[in-house]
Amino acid sequence: MSSEQEKIDVENLSFEESITRLEELVKRLEQENLDLDESLKIYGDAVALRDHCRKILDESERKVQSIMETASGLKKEDFKEIE
Repeated sequence: MSSEQEKIDVENLSFEESITRLEELVKRLEQENLDLDESLKIYGDAVALRDHCRKILDESERKVQSIMETASGLKKEDFKEIE
């Protein structure tokens, strides 16, 4: 599968599917004796998955902040402070 096809597929994956695939790629990098080209391809795919997960998490954080603002009127709380 080419890198461009992988990027298209990544955009359609759920967060959970992305994490699962990312874990599989990390295991391959850790366990297999891969040549440099294959390692770089896997690494590139992993970065695309990581970026996709970050995008989903950022969107989710904005939604949570919006819900909190709506529920409490005008009060806006930083999501990280709630942890």
